[in-house]
Amino acid sequence: MSKPNLWAPWRIDYLQDLGSSQPPGHAPGAKDCFLCAAGEAGLDEATQKERLVLHRDDHGVLLLNRYPYTNGHLLVAPLQHVPELSDLSKEDRGGLMELCELGTRLLKQVVNPQGINVGLNLGRAAGAGVPGHLHWHLVPRWTGDTNFVDVVGGVRVIPQALDASYRMLKDAVGELV
Repeated sequence: MSKPNLWAPWRIDYLQDLGSSQPPGHAPGAKDCFLCAAGEAGLDEATQKERLVLHRDDHGVLLLNRYPYTNGHLLVAPLQHVPELSDLSKEDRGGLMELCELGTRLLKQVVNPQGINVGLNLGRAAGAGVPGHLHWHLVPRWTGDTNFVDVVGGVRVIPQALDASYRMLKDAVGELV
Protein backbone atom coordinates (compact mmCIF):
# COMPACT_ATOMS: atom_id res chain seq x y z
CA MET A 1 0.00 0.00 0.00
CA SER A 2 1.46 3.36 -0.97
CA LYS A 3 1.55 6.28 1.45
CA PRO A 4 -0.29 9.50 0.55
CA ASN A 5 1.72 12.60 -0.33
CA LEU A 6 1.39 15.90 1.47
CA TRP A 7 2.47 18.59 -0.98
CA ALA A 8 4.15 21.72 0.39
CA PRO A 9 5.85 23.35 -2.64
CA TRP A 10 6.52 26.65 -0.83
CA ARG A 11 9.12 24.83 1.34
CA ILE A 12 11.54 24.17 -1.55
CA ASP A 13 13.29 27.55 -1.26
CA TYR A 14 14.00 26.88 2.42
CA LEU A 15 15.20 23.33 1.76
CA GLN A 16 17.49 24.43 -1.06
CA ASP A 17 19.01 27.09 1.19
CA LEU A 18 19.88 24.38 3.73
CA GLY A 19 22.09 22.74 1.13
CA SER A 20 23.84 25.93 0.07
CA SER A 21 27.47 25.83 -0.94
CA GLN A 22 28.45 28.14 1.91
CA PRO A 23 30.97 26.71 4.38
CA PRO A 24 29.63 25.39 7.72
CA GLY A 25 28.93 28.18 10.15
CA HIS A 26 28.77 30.78 7.38
CA ALA A 27 26.54 33.68 8.36
CA PRO A 28 25.05 35.59 5.43
CA GLY A 29 25.99 39.22 5.24
CA ALA A 30 23.50 42.03 5.61
CA LYS A 31 23.01 42.31 1.84
CA ASP A 32 21.77 38.68 1.73
CA CYS A 33 19.69 38.81 4.91
CA PHE A 34 15.88 38.64 4.77
CA LEU A 35 15.69 40.15 8.28
CA CYS A 36 17.72 43.18 7.15
CA ALA A 37 15.47 43.50 4.09
CA ALA A 38 12.37 43.35 6.32
CA GLY A 39 13.77 46.07 8.57
CA GLU A 40 14.57 48.56 5.80
CA ALA A 41 13.08 52.01 6.36
CA GLY A 42 10.36 53.40 4.11
CA LEU A 43 8.99 50.18 2.62
CA ASP A 44 5.77 50.65 0.68
CA GLU A 45 2.72 48.57 1.57
CA ALA A 46 3.28 46.01 -1.22
CA THR A 47 6.89 45.43 -0.19
CA GLN A 48 5.89 45.12 3.47
CA LYS A 49 3.38 42.46 2.48
CA GLU A 50 5.93 40.65 0.32
CA ARG A 51 8.43 40.64 3.21
CA LEU A 52 5.65 39.85 5.75
CA VAL A 53 6.44 42.95 7.84
CA LEU A 54 3.80 43.69 10.47
CA HIS A 55 5.49 46.57 12.29
CA ARG A 56 8.82 48.44 12.34
CA ASP A 57 10.12 50.96 14.86
CA ASP A 58 13.47 52.56 15.76
CA HIS A 59 14.75 49.34 17.39
CA GLY A 60 13.55 46.49 15.22
CA VAL A 61 10.99 44.77 13.07
CA LEU A 62 8.09 42.40 13.80
CA LEU A 63 7.26 40.03 10.96
CA LEU A 64 5.47 36.80 10.17
CA ASN A 65 7.73 33.76 9.74
CA ARG A 66 7.65 32.54 6.11
CA TYR A 67 8.44 28.98 7.29
CA PRO A 68 6.27 28.74 10.41
CA TYR A 69 6.36 26.13 13.13
CA THR A 70 2.64 26.79 13.58
CA ASN A 71 -0.01 29.29 12.51
CA GLY A 72 0.91 32.86 13.55
CA HIS A 73 4.65 32.20 14.14
CA LEU A 74 6.27 35.65 14.42
CA LEU A 75 9.85 36.91 14.37
CA VAL A 76 11.32 39.96 16.11
CA ALA A 77 14.69 41.21 14.85
CA PRO A 78 16.92 44.22 15.45
CA LEU A 79 17.53 46.60 12.56
CA GLN A 80 21.28 45.92 12.81
CA HIS A 81 22.75 42.73 11.33
CA VAL A 82 24.36 41.43 14.54
CA PRO A 83 24.68 37.91 15.94
CA GLU A 84 24.83 38.55 19.72
CA LEU A 85 22.80 40.34 22.38
CA SER A 86 25.98 42.07 23.51
CA ASP A 87 26.26 43.69 20.05
CA LEU A 88 23.12 45.75 20.79
CA SER A 89 22.80 48.86 22.92
CA LYS A 90 20.86 48.66 26.16
CA GLU A 91 18.16 50.82 24.54
CA ASP A 92 17.85 48.49 21.54
CA ARG A 93 17.64 45.41 23.80
CA GLY A 94 14.82 47.10 25.73
CA GLY A 95 13.07 48.19 22.53
CA LEU A 96 13.24 44.65 21.14
CA MET A 97 11.64 43.29 24.32
CA GLU A 98 8.85 45.84 23.76
CA LEU A 99 8.43 44.46 20.22
CA CYS A 100 8.26 40.92 21.65
CA GLU A 101 5.55 42.12 24.04
CA LEU A 102 3.66 43.74 21.15
CA GLY A 103 3.90 40.46 19.25
CA THR A 104 2.51 38.46 22.18
CA ARG A 105 -0.43 40.88 22.56
CA LEU A 106 -1.04 40.65 18.82
CA LEU A 107 -1.06 36.86 18.89
CA LYS A 108 -3.37 36.77 21.90
CA GLN A 109 -5.82 39.09 20.15
CA VAL A 110 -5.76 37.51 16.69
CA VAL A 111 -5.05 33.76 17.03
CA ASN A 112 -6.10 33.26 20.69
CA PRO A 113 -3.38 30.77 21.72
CA GLN A 114 -3.39 28.99 25.07
CA GLY A 115 0.32 29.77 25.41
CA ILE A 116 3.24 31.33 23.51
CA ASN A 117 6.83 30.09 23.25
CA VAL A 118 9.30 32.98 23.04
CA GLY A 119 12.75 31.81 21.98
CA LEU A 120 16.14 33.15 21.00
CA ASN A 121 18.71 30.83 19.38
CA LEU A 122 22.28 32.13 19.61
CA GLY A 123 24.50 30.40 17.03
CA ARG A 124 23.86 27.63 14.52
CA ALA A 125 24.54 24.89 17.10
CA ALA A 126 21.70 26.33 19.20
CA GLY A 127 19.33 26.13 16.24
CA ALA A 128 19.74 29.59 14.71
CA GLY A 129 18.69 29.44 11.07
CA VAL A 130 20.21 32.89 10.48
CA PRO A 131 23.16 32.95 12.88
CA GLY A 132 24.40 36.34 11.67
CA HIS A 133 21.19 38.21 12.56
CA LEU A 134 19.86 37.82 16.07
CA HIS A 135 16.08 37.26 16.25
CA TRP A 136 13.36 36.00 18.55
CA HIS A 137 10.65 33.48 17.68
CA LEU A 138 7.13 33.98 19.05
CA VAL A 139 5.28 30.71 18.55
CA PRO A 140 1.61 30.44 19.54
CA ARG A 141 0.72 27.11 21.17
CA TRP A 142 -2.45 25.20 21.97
CA THR A 143 -2.94 22.16 24.18
CA GLY A 144 -2.69 19.12 21.92
CA ASP A 145 -1.25 21.05 18.95
CA THR A 146 1.13 18.16 18.27
CA ASN A 147 -0.91 15.37 16.71
CA PHE A 148 -0.39 12.05 14.96
CA VAL A 149 0.68 13.70 11.68
CA ASP A 150 3.63 15.36 13.41
CA VAL A 151 4.48 12.40 15.65
CA VAL A 152 4.12 9.63 13.06
CA GLY A 153 4.86 11.42 9.81
CA GLY A 154 7.20 14.18 10.95
CA VAL A 155 4.96 16.68 9.14
CA ARG A 156 3.42 19.83 10.59
CA VAL A 157 -0.03 20.89 9.48
CA ILE A 158 -0.49 24.67 9.34
CA PRO A 159 -4.24 25.38 9.25
CA GLN A 160 -4.16 28.81 7.61
CA ALA A 161 -2.53 30.17 4.45
CA LEU A 162 0.37 32.57 5.05
CA ASP A 163 -1.30 35.47 3.23
CA ALA A 164 -4.51 35.07 5.29
CA SER A 165 -2.47 35.05 8.52
CA TYR A 166 -0.60 38.15 7.36
CA ARG A 167 -3.80 40.06 6.57
CA MET A 168 -5.36 39.27 9.98
CA LEU A 169 -2.22 40.20 11.91
CA LYS A 170 -1.46 43.33 9.85
CA ASP A 171 -5.02 44.62 10.31
CA ALA A 172 -4.81 44.12 14.08
CA VAL A 173 -1.30 45.46 14.75
CA GLY A 174 -2.38 49.03 13.96
CA GLU A 175 -4.87 48.92 16.84
CA LEU A 176 -2.15 47.92 19.33
CA VAL A 177 0.60 50.48 18.61
